[in-house]
Amino acid sequence: MIILAATPIGNLGDASRRLVEALQTATVIAAEDTRTTQRLLAALGVENRPRLIALHDHNEKDRAPELVELARDRDVLVLSDAGMPTVSDPGYGLVAAAAAAGVAVTALPGPSAVLTALAISGLPTDRFTFEGFVPRKPGERAGALRGLANEPRTMVFFDAPTRVASTLADMATAFGGDRRAAVCRELTKLYEEVARGTLDELVDWAAKGVRGELVVVVAGAAPREVAFPDAVTQVLELVRGGTRLKDASGEVAAHTGHSSRELYQAALAVRG
Repeated sequence: MIILAATPIGNLGDASRRLVEALQTATVIAAEDTRTTQRLLAALGVENRPRLIALHDHNEKDRAPELVELARDRDVLVLSDAGMPTVSDPGYGLVAAAAAAGVAVTALPGPSAVLTALAISGLPTDRFTFEGFVPRKPGERAGALRGLANEPRTMVFFDAPTRVASTLADMATAFGGDRRAAVCRELTKLYEEVARGTLDELVDWAAKGVRGELVVVVAGAAPREVAFPDAVTQVLELVRGGTRLKDASGEVAAHTGHSSRELYQAALAVRG
Protein backbone atom coordinates (compact mmCIF):
# COMPACT_ATOMS: atom_id res chain seq x y z
CA MET A 1 0.00 0.00 0.00
CA ILE A 2 1.06 3.58 -0.71
CA ILE A 3 0.56 5.81 2.36
CA LEU A 4 0.67 9.57 1.85
CA ALA A 5 1.56 11.22 5.15
CA ALA A 6 1.21 14.91 5.96
CA THR A 7 4.17 16.35 7.87
CA PRO A 8 4.36 19.58 9.94
CA ILE A 9 4.59 22.81 7.93
CA GLY A 10 6.52 24.57 10.68
CA ASN A 11 5.52 23.46 14.17
CA LEU A 12 6.62 19.95 15.17
CA GLY A 13 3.76 19.84 17.64
CA ASP A 14 1.43 19.40 14.68
CA ALA A 15 2.83 15.95 13.93
CA SER A 16 -0.09 13.57 14.42
CA ARG A 17 0.05 10.42 16.53
CA ARG A 18 -0.64 8.42 13.39
CA LEU A 19 2.33 10.03 11.63
CA VAL A 20 4.67 9.21 14.51
CA GLU A 21 3.41 5.62 14.65
CA ALA A 22 3.87 5.27 10.89
CA LEU A 23 7.43 6.59 11.11
CA GLN A 24 8.20 4.19 13.96
CA THR A 25 7.06 1.14 12.00
CA ALA A 26 7.90 2.05 8.40
CA THR A 27 10.29 -0.18 6.49
CA VAL A 28 10.34 1.99 3.35
CA ILE A 29 9.93 5.76 3.12
CA ALA A 30 9.83 7.63 -0.18
CA ALA A 31 10.88 11.17 0.69
CA GLU A 32 11.14 14.43 -1.22
CA ASP A 33 14.44 15.07 0.57
CA THR A 34 15.91 12.20 2.59
CA ARG A 35 17.96 14.62 4.69
CA THR A 36 14.81 16.47 5.74
CA THR A 37 13.20 13.16 6.66
CA GLN A 38 16.21 12.15 8.76
CA ARG A 39 15.95 15.44 10.64
CA LEU A 40 12.22 14.86 11.16
CA LEU A 41 12.84 11.38 12.58
CA ALA A 42 15.44 12.78 14.97
CA ALA A 43 13.26 15.73 16.03
CA LEU A 44 10.32 13.42 16.81
CA GLY A 45 12.54 11.00 18.72
CA VAL A 46 11.91 8.16 16.28
CA GLU A 47 14.72 5.61 16.45
CA ASN A 48 13.47 3.50 13.55
CA ARG A 49 15.84 3.50 10.57
CA PRO A 50 13.79 2.59 7.50
CA ARG A 51 15.06 2.40 3.96
CA LEU A 52 14.90 5.94 2.53
CA ILE A 53 14.26 6.40 -1.18
CA ALA A 54 14.45 9.85 -2.76
CA LEU A 55 11.25 10.81 -4.62
CA HIS A 56 11.30 14.29 -6.09
CA ASP A 57 10.22 16.21 -9.17
CA HIS A 58 13.25 15.15 -11.19
CA ASN A 59 13.03 11.39 -10.64
CA GLU A 60 9.39 10.61 -9.84
CA LYS A 61 8.54 9.35 -13.32
CA ASP A 62 11.42 6.86 -13.27
CA ARG A 63 11.13 5.93 -9.59
CA ALA A 64 7.34 5.39 -9.47
CA PRO A 65 7.29 1.87 -11.04
CA GLU A 66 9.80 0.58 -8.47
CA LEU A 67 7.83 2.01 -5.57
CA VAL A 68 4.54 0.64 -6.91
CA GLU A 69 6.04 -2.85 -7.07
CA LEU A 70 7.40 -2.49 -3.52
CA ALA A 71 3.96 -1.42 -2.36
CA ARG A 72 2.36 -4.65 -3.60
CA ASP A 73 3.57 -6.56 -0.54
CA ARG A 74 4.56 -3.87 1.97
CA ASP A 75 3.61 -0.36 3.02
CA VAL A 76 5.51 2.50 1.38
CA LEU A 77 5.27 5.72 3.38
CA VAL A 78 5.47 8.84 1.19
CA LEU A 79 6.59 12.18 2.67
CA SER A 80 7.14 15.65 1.26
CA ASP A 81 9.30 18.20 3.07
CA ALA A 82 6.20 19.81 4.60
CA GLY A 83 2.46 19.32 4.32
CA MET A 84 0.65 16.75 2.20
CA PRO A 85 2.46 14.99 -0.67
CA THR A 86 1.01 15.68 -4.15
CA VAL A 87 -0.07 19.25 -3.23
CA SER A 88 2.55 21.25 -5.17
CA ASP A 89 4.93 18.50 -4.06
CA PRO A 90 5.97 15.11 -5.46
CA GLY A 91 3.54 12.21 -5.22
CA TYR A 92 0.92 12.73 -7.90
CA GLY A 93 2.79 10.61 -10.46
CA LEU A 94 3.27 7.84 -7.93
CA VAL A 95 -0.40 7.84 -6.92
CA ALA A 96 -1.49 7.77 -10.57
CA ALA A 97 0.84 4.84 -11.27
CA ALA A 98 -0.39 2.97 -8.19
CA ALA A 99 -4.02 3.50 -9.14
CA ALA A 100 -3.36 2.25 -12.67
CA ALA A 101 -1.60 -0.84 -11.27
CA GLY A 102 -4.37 -1.61 -8.79
CA VAL A 103 -2.20 -0.86 -5.75
CA ALA A 104 -4.06 0.65 -2.80
CA VAL A 105 -3.40 4.27 -1.79
CA THR A 106 -4.40 5.90 1.49
CA ALA A 107 -3.44 9.01 3.45
CA LEU A 108 -2.64 10.15 6.96
CA PRO A 109 -4.26 13.61 7.06
CA GLY A 110 -2.50 16.49 8.71
CA PRO A 111 -1.08 19.99 8.24
CA SER A 112 -1.82 21.85 5.02
CA ALA A 113 -0.54 25.32 4.22
CA VAL A 114 -3.37 25.78 1.71
CA LEU A 115 -6.20 25.10 4.14
CA THR A 116 -4.51 26.84 7.07
CA ALA A 117 -4.02 30.05 5.09
CA LEU A 118 -7.54 29.92 3.70
CA ALA A 119 -9.04 29.42 7.15
CA ILE A 120 -7.28 32.40 8.74
CA SER A 121 -7.34 34.75 5.74
CA GLY A 122 -10.70 36.29 6.61
CA LEU A 123 -11.86 35.70 3.03
CA PRO A 124 -14.77 33.49 1.87
CA THR A 125 -14.06 29.78 2.35
CA ASP A 126 -17.22 28.21 0.89
CA ARG A 127 -15.67 27.90 -2.57
CA PHE A 128 -11.98 28.21 -3.40
CA THR A 129 -9.37 27.26 -5.97
CA PHE A 130 -5.73 26.39 -5.34
CA GLU A 131 -3.48 27.79 -8.08
CA GLY A 132 -0.13 26.49 -6.82
CA PHE A 133 3.04 28.50 -7.31
CA VAL A 134 2.75 31.78 -9.18
CA PRO A 135 4.83 31.68 -12.41
CA ARG A 136 8.32 33.08 -11.94
CA LYS A 137 8.71 34.91 -15.25
CA PRO A 138 6.97 38.32 -15.25
CA GLY A 139 5.25 37.82 -18.61
CA GLU A 140 3.93 34.37 -17.73
CA ARG A 141 2.84 35.58 -14.29
CA ALA A 142 0.93 38.55 -15.68
CA GLY A 143 -0.77 36.36 -18.27
CA ALA A 144 -1.78 33.71 -15.75
CA LEU A 145 -3.25 36.33 -13.44
CA ARG A 146 -5.19 38.02 -16.25
CA GLY A 147 -6.76 34.65 -16.94
CA LEU A 148 -8.04 34.55 -13.36
CA ALA A 149 -9.44 38.08 -13.28
CA ASN A 150 -13.06 36.87 -13.38
CA GLU A 151 -12.60 33.80 -11.16
CA PRO A 152 -15.44 34.03 -8.59
CA ARG A 153 -13.90 31.68 -6.03
CA THR A 154 -11.33 32.65 -3.41
CA MET A 155 -7.87 31.92 -4.85
CA VAL A 156 -4.90 30.47 -2.96
CA PHE A 157 -1.34 30.83 -4.29
CA PHE A 158 2.16 29.85 -3.18
CA ASP A 159 4.92 32.38 -3.78
CA ALA A 160 8.51 33.15 -2.82
CA PRO A 161 9.38 36.08 -0.51
CA THR A 162 11.77 37.50 -3.11
CA ARG A 163 8.98 37.76 -5.68
CA VAL A 164 5.87 38.48 -3.63
CA ALA A 165 6.07 42.27 -4.00
CA SER A 166 6.08 41.92 -7.79
CA THR A 167 3.35 39.29 -7.62
CA LEU A 168 1.08 41.51 -5.53
CA ALA A 169 1.66 44.41 -7.95
CA ASP A 170 0.74 42.16 -10.88
CA MET A 171 -2.35 40.97 -9.00
CA ALA A 172 -3.39 44.57 -8.41
CA THR A 173 -3.08 45.22 -12.14
CA ALA A 174 -4.99 42.06 -13.13
CA PHE A 175 -7.66 42.02 -10.42
CA GLY A 176 -7.89 45.67 -9.42
CA GLY A 177 -6.12 47.35 -6.53
CA ASP A 178 -9.22 47.30 -4.36
CA ARG A 179 -9.53 43.48 -4.39
CA ARG A 180 -9.23 42.04 -0.85
CA ALA A 181 -6.34 39.69 -0.11
CA ALA A 182 -4.18 38.25 2.65
CA VAL A 183 -0.54 37.25 2.78
CA CYS A 184 0.06 34.48 5.32
CA ARG A 185 3.67 34.25 6.41
CA GLU A 186 5.50 31.58 8.47
CA LEU A 187 2.32 29.60 9.20
CA THR A 188 2.37 27.70 12.54
CA LYS A 189 5.82 29.09 13.34
CA LEU A 190 6.93 31.49 16.06
CA TYR A 191 6.72 34.59 13.86
CA GLU A 192 3.48 33.73 12.08
CA GLU A 193 1.93 36.81 10.50
CA VAL A 194 -1.17 37.50 8.43
CA ALA A 195 -1.23 40.78 6.49
CA ARG A 196 -4.75 41.61 5.31
CA GLY A 197 -5.99 44.44 3.14
CA THR A 198 -6.55 45.48 -0.44
CA LEU A 199 -3.97 44.47 -3.03
CA ASP A 200 -2.81 48.09 -3.23
CA GLU A 201 -2.30 48.15 0.54
CA LEU A 202 -0.42 44.84 0.45
CA VAL A 203 1.85 46.11 -2.33
CA ASP A 204 2.92 48.90 0.03
CA TRP A 205 3.32 46.39 2.89
CA ALA A 206 5.53 44.10 0.80
CA ALA A 207 7.74 46.97 -0.37
CA LYS A 208 9.41 46.92 3.05
CA GLY A 209 10.69 43.40 2.38
CA VAL A 210 9.19 40.03 3.22
CA ARG A 211 10.80 36.90 4.64
CA GLY A 212 9.74 33.34 5.25
CA GLU A 213 7.34 30.85 3.67
CA LEU A 214 4.32 32.53 2.09
CA VAL A 215 0.77 31.76 1.03
CA VAL A 216 -1.24 34.45 -0.76
CA VAL A 217 -5.04 34.32 -0.58
CA VAL A 218 -7.10 36.57 -2.86
CA ALA A 219 -10.86 37.17 -2.89
CA GLY A 220 -12.74 36.06 -5.96
CA ALA A 221 -14.26 38.48 -8.44
CA ALA A 222 -17.56 40.02 -7.43
CA PRO A 223 -20.56 38.91 -9.49
CA ARG A 224 -21.07 41.12 -12.51
CA GLU A 225 -24.34 42.99 -12.90
CA VAL A 226 -26.02 41.11 -15.72
CA ALA A 227 -29.75 41.33 -16.38
CA PHE A 228 -31.58 38.04 -15.91
CA PRO A 229 -32.65 37.71 -19.58
CA ASP A 230 -29.05 38.30 -20.68
CA ALA A 231 -27.87 35.66 -18.21
CA VAL A 232 -30.36 33.17 -19.66
CA THR A 233 -29.00 33.97 -23.12
CA GLN A 234 -25.49 33.19 -21.87
CA VAL A 235 -26.71 29.84 -20.57
CA LEU A 236 -28.27 28.98 -23.92
CA GLU A 237 -25.08 29.98 -25.77
CA LEU A 238 -23.06 27.63 -23.59
CA VAL A 239 -25.56 24.83 -24.20
CA ARG A 240 -25.32 25.37 -27.95
CA GLY A 241 -21.57 25.03 -27.55
CA GLY A 242 -21.96 21.59 -26.01
CA THR A 243 -22.17 22.35 -22.27
CA ARG A 244 -24.82 20.51 -20.28
CA LEU A 245 -27.72 22.75 -19.23
CA LYS A 246 -27.11 22.14 -15.53
CA ASP A 247 -23.40 22.95 -15.84
CA ALA A 248 -24.07 26.01 -18.00
CA SER A 249 -26.58 27.34 -15.45
CA GLY A 250 -24.08 26.90 -12.64
CA GLU A 251 -21.28 28.58 -14.59
CA VAL A 252 -23.37 31.63 -15.48
CA ALA A 253 -24.78 31.83 -11.94
CA ALA A 254 -21.26 31.97 -10.53
CA HIS A 255 -20.34 35.16 -12.38
CA THR A 256 -23.70 36.92 -12.49
CA GLY A 257 -25.10 36.29 -9.02
CA HIS A 258 -28.38 34.91 -10.36
CA SER A 259 -29.86 31.68 -9.03
CA SER A 260 -28.58 28.59 -10.84
CA ARG A 261 -31.98 26.93 -10.38
CA GLU A 262 -33.87 29.90 -11.84
CA LEU A 263 -31.49 30.13 -14.80
CA TYR A 264 -31.91 26.40 -15.42
CA GLN A 265 -35.70 26.61 -15.37
CA ALA A 266 -35.81 29.72 -17.58
CA ALA A 267 -33.44 28.23 -20.15
CA LEU A 268 -35.40 24.98 -20.11
CA ALA A 269 -38.61 26.89 -20.80
CA VAL A 270 -37.01 28.75 -23.74
CA ARG A 271 -35.76 25.49 -25.23
CA GLY A 272 -39.25 24.03 -24.92
